[in-house]
Amino acid sequence: MDLQGESLVLLPERALLWERTGTLVVADAHLGKAAAFRAAAIPMPGGTTTEALLRLTAALDRTGARRLLLLGDFFHAKSGRASQTLAAISSWRDHHVDLQIVLVRGNHDLGAGDPPSEWGFACCDEPCLEPPFVFRHHPAEEREGYVLAGHIHPAVSLSGLGRQREKLPCFLFGERIGLLPAFGGFTGGASVRPRREDRVFVLAGDEVVALR
Repeated sequence: MDLQGESLVLLPERALLWERTGTLVVADAHLGKAAAFRAAAIPMPGGTTTEALLRLTAALDRTGARRLLLLGDFFHAKSGRASQTLAAISSWRDHHVDLQIVLVRGNHDLGAGDPPSEWGFACCDEPCLEPPFVFRHHPAEEREGYVLAGHIHPAVSLSGLGRQREKLPCFLFGERIGLLPAFGGFTGGASVRPRREDRVFVLAGDEVVALR
């Protein structure tokens, strides 16, 4: 799709590619969320971090991106930084040593803390200006450019003939702000009501489907 004169590729892995800069953009990974729940004695299945990292690798391989830009909430909580979670991410990083990674801090990052310094993440507070875009975690208009943000975990509910209503994650692009779906698979989604002029792209399995 074209946005602000730039070509963006929307990926079923819940990410987008800014083609001109070779940048893969994802929001709200919330890694370690299941571990944080287990630390609070709430039974949760394992493997969510591994699944997210495999999906991230697939998106990087598909696009050949040279840089990864994270729109906040990389870790879910400090209690989710379990040894197994950190080891899985560290191993993933070892296989992508040449990848530049920028984290625009979100509200969960303030409590969970920055990634370990040896991972080589560049961490910054919002907004991060890279014309024509402004990268944020929280969606708020900026005079300096078009905002790409996370935080909301946008989703839309769809129903078909003889089918139950289903809530699916989506990309939503308004006049001044674009929302990315939550990258983490264990994050849930908040139903959004697009306006008539908004562009909406739904994630349906291995496809990204334009609704309007």
